[in-house]
Parts: sequence; structure tokens; C-alpha cells
Amino acid sequence: MNTTSNSPRSRKRPGRPKTATPTGHANHAADAGRSRAGETAPAGPAASGGLARLKWAAMRSLMHTVGRTSTGIRIGYEHGFDSGSMLDYVYANRAHGSLGVGRLVDRAYLNAVGWRAIRARGELLRRTLRAEIDRRPDTRPVRVLDLAAGPGRYLLDLAAACPDGRVRVVCRDLAAPGLAQGRAMARERGLADVVRYERGNAFDPAPPPPGEEPDVIVVSGLYELLLEDTPIRSSMARLRGLLAPGGTLVFTTQTRHPQLEFIANVLPNREGEPWRMVCRPVAVTEGWAREAGFTEVGSEHERVGLFTVTTARG
Repeated sequence: MNTTSNSPRSRKRPGRPKTATPTGHANHAADAGRSRAGETAPAGPAASGGLARLKWAAMRSLMHTVGRTSTGIRIGYEHGFDSGSMLDYVYANRAHGSLGVGRLVDRAYLNAVGWRAIRARGELLRRTLRAEIDRRPDTRPVRVLDLAAGPGRYLLDLAAACPDGRVRVVCRDLAAPGLAQGRAMARERGLADVVRYERGNAFDPAPPPPGEEPDVIVVSGLYELLLEDTPIRSSMARLRGLLAPGGTLVFTTQTRHPQLEFIANVLPNREGEPWRMVCRPVAVTEGWAREAGFTEVGSEHERVGLFTVTTARG
């Protein structure tokens, strides 16, 4: 399911509100603000009892020692468990590690329910976007814009599966390493003319040139990183105005996660802070899309059952 420098962790930027949120899109979320009373509550740290503190301290120690034999866990500590680099490794789903046991640890890590759901979400996104492409006339390429794409592996897969000239994709992100990784993958796959990478803030998106408005805008794995609701509602309204006539917004919602407490107490995000997430009923986010002016809104759960993919048209 996405920094201002090439350093593994972004520095705090003056004058911008923070969050303590998670996918390669934490730096987009950092521009969008913290949770406020009366809105959806984040998964907070465990109760402050001594046994709970000892349990989570032991888990952190285990992850920092044995866990680091896993390549995936090392990536998480280097770049943040919510980073685009981490997400791309999860999508690739090939276990690597060191000291013999590392590969086994890595396979167990990649098989965690949250990562399995992320991969299932990617599969559903590809099917959803392919259906959006196929339903449009073939008089010109369908323009797809992902506002927090990271390396955009699933979009490269989508572009490769489409007939020549059928789609043009723009992948935006704030993290320079993810964009560089995506460009390299696009070149390796012969897709550099089809999938373009550019720096951009998902919550302050640059308008496209006249005549190049996107037919489909994708917001994947970003809204669930926000601890407050208002920036999501504002984003949906703004994105509707960027779409070409008859355009579609495709976004994801995390509706549940069985490991929120573990994640919030053990795993750091790309800013070195606790990775806290918000789960929301899909009926709520669908309602926000309708408030933004979309008239045809529908959702589908991925097969693991933690995320939905919503299409909003009109």
C-alpha cells in the first residue's frame, strides 16, 4: 500500500505539522497534521503497566538482534517500516537474510498478515486500474497519476500488461530514493517512456498542464497513514478538481489490522517515531468521497480482508 533529502530518515522541517503515522508515504502524511479529539483514534502504545513495558522492550530487543538477520527488517530499521523501500521489498516477496537463519526470519516477516494484505491490495489495485483503463475509449492513452507511488512496482506491472500506447503513468512521491529506484526499474523493463517519475506532495499536488488532466488518480496506502480525518476529506475534494472530465479517483482504506498494538510499540516509521495507524469503516471514507462530489462510489475488499479499494466517479 510511499523525504526532502537522500538520507534514510527525513529531518523534521520547521513550520510543518507532524504525525506519528506510517508506507512509503510518511513524509506526505507529515504535511497533513495530527489526530484531534473527536476524530478517529490512532492505535496508541500499550497500557503503561510494568509487564506490558517489559514485553514490548523484549520484542524490540529481539527485532534489533535476531530480527536484523532478515533483510526486510534491516530495511525497515534503515528507512522506516512505512517507507517506499520497505513496501517495494514486500511487493517483491523474495526472502533474503544473513547468518543462515536470516532467510527463515525474513520469510516469516514477509508472511505477516499485514504484508500479505499489502500484496493482496496491490493485486486488487492492478485489477481495478486495468478495468478503469479498459472501460475508456482507445482514442488516446489513458492518463494515470499516483500521488504517493514510491517506486511504483505495481504500476510498472500494470503498464507492462497493457497494450502499447494504451496507458501513460505518472508516479509522484516526496522520497528521492524511491523515485530513483522506480526510474531504474522502468528503464530495466523498457517502460521509461510509459511510466514517468517526478517529485510531488500528495497533499499539495501540482495541477497538470492543460489538456493533460489525469483520467485516473490513485491514492494507495496514504489515507490510512493519517491520524486525523479532515486532511483526507480536503484531499478528496481537491483531487476531484484535478481529474479530467469523467475521471475516477481510486483510493484505499484500512478497515482493520490485528497487529496494531505490536506495530505501535515495536516498529518505527521513517521519522524514527512509533508507527501508529488508523483503521476506518469503508462506509465512512465512501461518504467522504460523496461529500467531495463523486456520485458513483463503490469498494471491494482484498482477499486477506484488511484493506478496501474504492473507485469514485462523477
